[in-house]
Amino acid sequence: MSFINGFDIAASALTAQRTRLNITASNLANADTTRTAGGGVYLRQQAVFTATESRFGGEMDRAVSRVDVTSVQADTTTPTKMVYEPGHPDANQDGFVEYPNVNIVEEMAEMVTASRSYEANVTSFETLKKMALRALNIG
Repeated sequence: MSFINGFDIAASALTAQRTRLNITASNLANADTTRTAGGGVYLRQQAVFTATESRFGGEMDRAVSRVDVTSVQADTTTPTKMVYEPGHPDANQDGFVEYPNVNIVEEMAEMVTASRSYEANVTSFETLKKMALRALNIG
């Protein structure tokens, strides 16, 4: 594998984790949003990742994987929360307000996981950079 392929893989992982962090921050910011511009309650967003394999030539063909964020989708499987608040402007005729399906604890765990993944990818990028510099010094 060439250094360029390694940098491409690490960079794609950094981009994916940054997107994941941004989505998680958006979910936390909208945890109490009962009305969006499109109408209705805010739904938790989640990134959809795709691993892309490519082949490169040489003595040994190996698959090189990179990760890409293919889309950001609303979580429609987790139910929203109904809270009895008859004085709320978004309350229905029974006095219940529909709140987003965002769980603060889960989002914080997601943020920590994404942050640690980002840090690990930064470390791999830095290690690859050091290897490339040492290879240049040898040559």
